[in-house]
Amino acid sequence: MSLPDVTMYTDGACSPNPGKGGWGVVVIEQQGMVQREMSGCERNTTNNRMELTAALRGLQGLKEPHQVTLITDSTYVKNGITRWIHGWKRRGWLTADKQPVKNRDLWEELGQEILRHQVTWKWVKGHALDQWNERADALAVAARKGLPPENSGVPVPGPQENRIKIFSGITYAPSRRKGSWAVILSYQQHVKVLGGAAEGSSANQFHLMAAIAGLSALKRELPVTLYTTSGYLRDGLHRWLVGWQQRGRTTREGKPVSNRKLWRQLAAFAGRYRVEVRVVSRKNGFCLLQEAKELAREWRLLPPGDGIKG
Repeated sequence: MSLPDVTMYTDGACSPNPGKGGWGVVVIEQQGMVQREMSGCERNTTNNRMELTAALRGLQGLKEPHQVTLITDSTYVKNGITRWIHGWKRRGWLTADKQPVKNRDLWEELGQEILRHQVTWKWVKGHALDQWNERADALAVAARKGLPPENSGVPVPGPQENRIKIFSGITYAPSRRKGSWAVILSYQQHVKVLGGAAEGSSANQFHLMAAIAGLSALKRELPVTLYTTSGYLRDGLHRWLVGWQQRGRTTREGKPVSNRKLWRQLAAFAGRYRVEVRVVSRKNGFCLLQEAKELAREWRLLPPGDGIKG
């Protein structure tokens, strides 16, 4: 007799690492409906332990044996359970370097638990707009923060919203007067990444560059939500811009507006698209906003003016 078939997305979160952590699981039936969501937290843990715990608790949550496709964004979990664990066991739970295997307690539990099921392990890139991976991540982050699942900040995926989302991140080194930026554009299941590096005189310039690059790449005239950590960008676009334009791009004090050329470009796009700028704190930022920041770091060593599109 064939086993019931489910797909399981698991994820873990820990901040700082080590520190307080959380884990999240989404179980999906064959029909594509969410069968169950699970989450939990621990006070003193690591990111790897939370990734392992998510997989373990997800499988333990199935009362009967199942055929499971378990999808994780952790190469540590996938490689550990499909490859490394066999050598660890042969060596008496020692690594190839003769060191004790970390998280042995969880690995042993997971090794026993998979004997109940038929598990196919798959890896998915984290924060790459896989809706169920994002949901599992949101559950893990909410658990780490002590929030109930309904306050995770990412709803259970439903009908696609007809709105474009842009996630913006920058880096800036004042001593070198150089910086970099990256944006992630998201529309339904479509994703585009842009980035570049340049010289500049302030972090504000790079926030403007990122916003302009993201808006200039749009092909559809749809409402746009731009997520950023810059209050300067939000207040400039939503509060100050009209007054600047009325005063001939000068401040109330009669001084020229800083970054006038960039603001002029941004104003043109704001007139074309219905743009809403949302400021998200660095501490509690969305995963894609953090991903944009990491991408900007990767591009900060590029020659000035170099841009990358993907």
